[in-house]
Amino acid sequence: MILPNFKVFKPQGRLLGIDWGACRTGVAVSDASRDFVFVRPSIVTNKNDRDTLINRIIEIINGENISGIVIGLPLRADGSDSETTKMVREFANVLAGKIDLPMIFIDETLSSMSAQEQMGRVNRSDIKENLDSNSARVILENAIALIKRN
Repeated sequence: MILPNFKVFKPQGRLLGIDWGACRTGVAVSDASRDFVFVRPSIVTNKNDRDTLINRIIEIINGENISGIVIGLPLRADGSDSETTKMVREFANVLAGKIDLPMIFIDETLSSMSAQEQMGRVNRSDIKENLDSNSARVILENAIALIKRN
């Protein structure tokens, strides 16, 4: 179920952060106390292979005992939806139909830039391989900060 805010999220439990991409989707997972966030390998799929992505996400949910999901939403500077935003919402709707966990969107503006800065000086191939999951980490850390503030 896609929620409008964090009020239904339990105060404890592992969360999954997702930075959706057409070919590479970044994922990160918190610990149960939500004090730490860990990146997981990005999920690489073909552009039109949504089923593989959904199945891998479900495997992570089951294997990591996830209690809630945070999905980065790529909004335009004025807050409106782009074509990518619509694809992320479609992905989330399909995922919500296959699982019974609270899900929420969080603005992912500048998450990739922040993740790249935190990665420091790395090879271009390392950036390509690790940036998406590090962006998911930033998205999840931001969401956890909001949850703890409320």
